[in-house]
Amino acid sequence: MTYSKYIMPLAMVRRSLEHFGIRPSAAQAEAIQSYAAILLQWNQKVNLTSLRDPSEILERHFGECMFAASAVPITGGRLADVGSGAGFPGLALKIACPELEVVLLESNFKKSAFLSEVVRLLHLDGVDVVRGRLEDFSVRAGYADFVSARAVGNFDRILLWARRALSKDGQVLLWLGAADAKDVSSRRGWRWREPIEIPGSQRRVLLVGRSFPT
Repeated sequence: MTYSKYIMPLAMVRRSLEHFGIRPSAAQAEAIQSYAAILLQWNQKVNLTSLRDPSEILERHFGECMFAASAVPITGGRLADVGSGAGFPGLALKIACPELEVVLLESNFKKSAFLSEVVRLLHLDGVDVVRGRLEDFSVRAGYADFVSARAVGNFDRILLWARRALSKDGQVLLWLGAADAKDVSSRRGWRWREPIEIPGSQRRVLLVGRSFPT
């Protein structure tokens, strides 16, 4: 399978990420370039994203996800990404933070196959793709420093799992609409930061919280 016809110019990659405050290194820009090309190719046969425009993919998927690395911030540790889909935010954050260990949880066979292909082609170390349902993925307390989820819904299910999985000072990161952020912020047993506005988005925010005993 060839991805060459889907390759975007590196200048386009850099320009699309600028207003998120992201200035990728040469290696990071090339990884994003390759990842986006693989995504566009696979998306011809597997429904990975509704976006078709390359600049939208760079901004909405890579920019909005990688923005969290500085907003939270994230530098290292282990991140468990729930319902990874096409790898956002998990793989995008791995590119932004090479020291981050990432576990991608995805129940769909074709999507998990795509994730494994990206990991293989980009030679990403410290990434595990786990195919299965969240409820079936049993972990010890303190397993993850971060639990992330983007556009997956069913927040009670995710927060219940995150409460068990997170380390003492671990954080959950949710990409969601402003109305959902207000609703989730009312959940007992969590302390939430004020929703973080995502540059260029009028509807989506990043919600970050820590659990505490109820």
